[in-house]
Amino acid sequence: MKPGGVALALLGLIFGATTAAQAAELRVCADPNNLPFSNAKGEGFENKIVALVAKDMNATVVYTWWAQRRGYVRNTLKSGLCDLWPGVATAVDMLATSRPYYRSSYVFVTRADRHIRITSYDDPQLRKLKIGVQMVGNDAMNTPPAHALARRGIIDNVRGYMLYGDYQKPNPPAAIMDAVAKGDIDVAVVWGPLAGYFATKEPAALTLTQVTPAVDGAQWPMQFDISMGMRRHEPEFKEKIEAILENERPRIDAILARYHVPRTDMRATISSAALTGDAAHHSDGKILSRVAK
Repeated sequence: MKPGGVALALLGLIFGATTAAQAAELRVCADPNNLPFSNAKGEGFENKIVALVAKDMNATVVYTWWAQRRGYVRNTLKSGLCDLWPGVATAVDMLATSRPYYRSSYVFVTRADRHIRITSYDDPQLRKLKIGVQMVGNDAMNTPPAHALARRGIIDNVRGYMLYGDYQKPNPPAAIMDAVAKGDIDVAVVWGPLAGYFATKEPAALTLTQVTPAVDGAQWPMQFDISMGMRRHEPEFKEKIEAILENERPRIDAILARYHVPRTDMRATISSAALTGDAAHHSDGKILSRVAK
């Protein structure tokens, strides 16, 4: 082969390798209207974490947008439309899951100016206060806080707020936080990442306090490890995702902190804190605290 032919062949190999790298895709399932986790604008913390994973894979993120309703896994991962579901509870039965990249807890949410402090479902105040809980639908699918209150006979003063909400409006799960800020309810039991994020968006200062103990009764956990989900029987893909999550741990921790995600996998547990306005992080690693403007 002539020298010019060798050069052209090498250029062809280089160009082909570059094109292949550019063509690599990380196909991700996500909800387009579910802040702080994800939205179609890429503003959620799971969007940011996925971007880190894709960068390490030299891949482009390609989303399959699907509202997280019943049948979500069947219509996304299992149908082959996408390969990765970020933000799923570790060891969920229907999927393979990565090692967790954070752990959080349900929290009690109250208005700071009400000075209501509750840490346990056994607090007698819960029998007379107006309580908001997140609901999924039929009783078998309700959230652990709903079951914890019901097993104590605390029912008549409980108001349910659907996790799905009015999907025509932005951020439908935030309605329960709005209700606390407006005074429609006295206390809400809310999944920590949702509470931590939306507490900073409300006009009134809110107090978040970790629900204790970590498991209520024999079967209702109040804390969950969170992983990335994928189809079973894809061990190489799972190992690759886990290696990247471990490598990117400092950056992932920084993203979660920016979104005010309460963590129970850090050295210190969640403390009670009023949230609104400007953010300041405690050096002891506890929940973020905000100082009203």
